[in-house]
Order: sequence, then structure tokens, then C-alpha cells
Amino acid sequence: MGGKHRYRVDFPQESVNGPDMRHVLKEWNALKEKLRGKFLFIFLDYDGTLAPIAPAPDMAVLPGGAREALKKLSGSPCCKVAVISGRSLEDVKNKLGLEKIIYSGNHGLEIEGPQLRYTAPVSAAYKKTLARIKDGLAKGILPFPGAFIEDKGLSLTLHFRMAGQKQVPGIKTAFHEAVILDLAANRVKIKAGKKVLEVRPVLEWDKGKVVLWLLSRQKFARGGAGVLPLYIGDDLTDEDAFKALRDSGVTIFVGKPGQTYASYYLRNTGEVRELLERIIKLQEETGRCPD
Repeated sequence: MGGKHRYRVDFPQESVNGPDMRHVLKEWNALKEKLRGKFLFIFLDYDGTLAPIAPAPDMAVLPGGAREALKKLSGSPCCKVAVISGRSLEDVKNKLGLEKIIYSGNHGLEIEGPQLRYTAPVSAAYKKTLARIKDGLAKGILPFPGAFIEDKGLSLTLHFRMAGQKQVPGIKTAFHEAVILDLAANRVKIKAGKKVLEVRPVLEWDKGKVVLWLLSRQKFARGGAGVLPLYIGDDLTDEDAFKALRDSGVTIFVGKPGQTYASYYLRNTGEVRELLERIIKLQEETGRCPD
């Protein structure tokens, strides 16, 4: 996609961290004092955060160690766990298969958890628009066998991780041509991620707003008692959450440190699992959380 066709996150230069940002595990001794004795609300992305990035969505498998850590944390009286994913709700639920966790699919358009169920309202006209875009996009990407469409009900995702680098400009052009009229008419919204482009409803709702909403509910449930949010993610879509929690929580980017609203970073999904295990150990040592 040419310069005018890019979909990206614009970072105000003074608001972001760069390559010199802090590595969580190296800062653990200081960070654990901030976490000690707190009720933690841990938010995690799935792909690239809990499970290693895979060529296709169905190939991204949650490692057993990460599953066990999430199970322990979600069963703790001092912790709440939410997985905030771009996958459909049913997909991310099937990938984890754990109770007591809040699942958020489609970047928050669908949410389900204990005593909680939410689906964003979309019009019949939007669904028709989405179906039309899907048909047009399917034809547009026919020359590019490495690209495919994932229909998530409330949104569409164009995947091109398996495409050759030389194919990418043509794939992005096909995407642009399929969405441009509806985008210009404000019938859809576009979001970019890692090797994906998404078509979503025009709603002021993203991972940042989802996290703040869930956090507000948890604070109310605890009668105003303190709740410390901790968000871990690796994608451009997680930047909305990093930004929302920048002054009130612990935010961690997964991957090579660079331009991000997050305050810390971890290198990969293995380090994410190690951090979760350290949090479990810290909570066991502390023995209690605030009332």
C-alpha cells in the first residue's frame, strides 16, 4: 500500500518509549514491591503474548506452562485475569479453555466471563456492508495465494503473514480498493496489526476502552478498594491499552523494544510465562491481598 494507504498508530514523540526502555525481569526486584500485597487485574493479548505467533490463526497453540500459570492466577483471591484478543470470542475461548477468566474477543466487541456477557450492537446495514467487502476482497486477493480472509462475525481480518514480501504491496492495494468507498463514507473502520488488516464497525471502542471498563467494574465490585492493572501485549492494537493505563498501571510490550506507549518490555512468550510464574510466587509469599 502506498504512503496514502497506510494504516498505523501515530505516536506523539514525547509520549513514547524507545529502544532504551526497561526489561521487566531485569527490573523485577523494584517492580515486585509495586505488585506486593496488591489486588492485580492482569490483562493479556493471546497471539504473540501467550502463544507464539504462527503462520495461521489455528496454528497458534497455548504452551502448557502458560495455561497452568493462567489457571493458578485466575483461581487466586488476589487476582483477576482477562484475555483481550482480536480473535472471535468463541475462538479465544476454545484456545484457552479455562474457567474464571474474562474473555474479550474482536478487540472488545464481544466479552464473556463470570456473571458477564456483552456483544457490541451493530446494525443490519453494517453486516451487509461487511459481507459485500468480504466478497470484493476475496476476489481482489485471488492472485495472492499467501493471503486469506478470516470472518469473525463482527469484523473481518485479512491475513498475509504467509505471503511473500513481494506480494504484500499488491495485497494491501487489493484491501484498500475493497474498503475505500465504505471507509470514506464512514461505514467501517480500519485497524492494522502484525501482518493483518482489519475491517471493524465504526464504534468508539478499542482495547484501551475495554480495559478501563473492566477495571471500573472490578473496582466497583471491590467497594472502591485498590486494584492495580497490569497489561501485556505485542501488537499495534495493544497500544490503545498501553496508552489508557500509562499513568495508572504496569504496561509491558512483548518483542523488540521500540516505539510504544508501554513502560516495560519482555522479549518473547517464554518471558511472559516466567513473569506470570514470578507473580504467582510473589502472591504465595505475600499470603494475602488488600480487603
